[in-house]
Amino acid sequence: MPKAVPRHCQRAGKISPGIQWDEVRAQQPVDGPPVRVAYMLVVHGRAIRQLKRLLKAVYHEQHFFYIHVDKRSNYLHREVVELARQYDNVRVTPWRMVTIWGGASLLRMYLRSMRDLLEVPGWAWDFFINLSATDYPTRTNEELVAFLSKNRDKNFLKSHGRDNSRFIKKQGLDRLFHECDSHMWRLGERQIPAGIVVDGGSDWFVLTRSFVEYVVYTDDPLVAQLRQFYMYTLLPAESFFHTVLENSPACESLVDNNLRVTNWNRKLGCKCQYKHIVDWCGCSPNDFKPQDFLRLQQVSRPTFFARKFESTVNQEVLEILDFHLYGSYPPGTPALKAYWENTYDVADGPSGLSDVMLTAYTAFARLSLRHATTAASPLANPLCRFEPRGLPSSVHLYFYDDHFQGYLVTQAVQPSAQGPAETLEMWLMPQGLLKLLGRSDQASRLQSLE
Repeated sequence: MPKAVPRHCQRAGKISPGIQWDEVRAQQPVDGPPVRVAYMLVVHGRAIRQLKRLLKAVYHEQHFFYIHVDKRSNYLHREVVELARQYDNVRVTPWRMVTIWGGASLLRMYLRSMRDLLEVPGWAWDFFINLSATDYPTRTNEELVAFLSKNRDKNFLKSHGRDNSRFIKKQGLDRLFHECDSHMWRLGERQIPAGIVVDGGSDWFVLTRSFVEYVVYTDDPLVAQLRQFYMYTLLPAESFFHTVLENSPACESLVDNNLRVTNWNRKLGCKCQYKHIVDWCGCSPNDFKPQDFLRLQQVSRPTFFARKFESTVNQEVLEILDFHLYGSYPPGTPALKAYWENTYDVADGPSGLSDVMLTAYTAFARLSLRHATTAASPLANPLCRFEPRGLPSSVHLYFYDDHFQGYLVTQAVQPSAQGPAETLEMWLMPQGLLKLLGRSDQASRLQSLE
């Protein structure tokens, strides 16, 4: 570990200038060509529908989109590869990593992705913006491009504040960590390198191409030694870029604002929910809901993205945002209030679900086919009577108007009479288990709680 690191910033102390939203300046014409953005989408899980919605909201033919799918999310990777084939300016990383919360692997993934983006022929981008599938824009692309074009020499990172000693302790920067077997192990104590200002905050940022080139290509000992230090650090992406920038010759390009609004509620989000992944306590932001919309419209500082949003929790707030930004959808647009998310796909193999869940879905599929047969007329066409073939093809969670509606199970079937094989989709709806045995006031109160 480095004992001391050189500092090149000519200003003493911590640099944390803010910036305010200026509606008049925002309407003024831009000098020079509009900037182009390289979006780095870091995704995992199975929420392809939400990812497509995000891509639709931020997509522009003048920008570039590079997507890294976690190595454990094979279903999502298959879907994203198919999606990227439709666009010349959308690419998927040809390599994949397992990135864990708070892990050094996340920093390695960003640095490798930045190098890739710098070396793609024809991708002449000006700013690097990282997003997850739970992010969403709060202003239009035109507003974002105009703002960045007027601040094309600025780097936007959100700092924790001015109490560095408290941040170092809270973040565990004075502890040595090592990532192994998808876990961040705490090994012991260590000293912060002398000679530099350590800073950090959010790991969501907007960086200029010139700063990204500096981080990726320079042989400056400042960057090389900080890389070594942060590869054994908890949550390195929340501090590495801040610390490099604040001690580099470009330190005065820092703006203490990452252009995001995050739904923090420490009492709800800080419950040490990552103890199974890291030997430390961490926090996570809460999901935005319709009652939080006023926070998304704050105008005191420039914000262009918000997080986080999960369609399995609430989709209405995304509908409100879409209407605010782009107006209403055309009448008759299908599935506006519907949402479905895959939980199993046959390409995952039998190990994609536990034996218990596979047995349950298979049993439900057989029951559905039996119900369809008994509900049909005795004179019904025998081609309408089916026998299941193998395991279900896929299973999706289905929501409508932000209410869980059940499971959609697709199953390959063979008609009882001679005929071609078919694929049927069965809708498994949840049933309430509460049965009232009396009509007392207490029983009515219980029914209302269900």
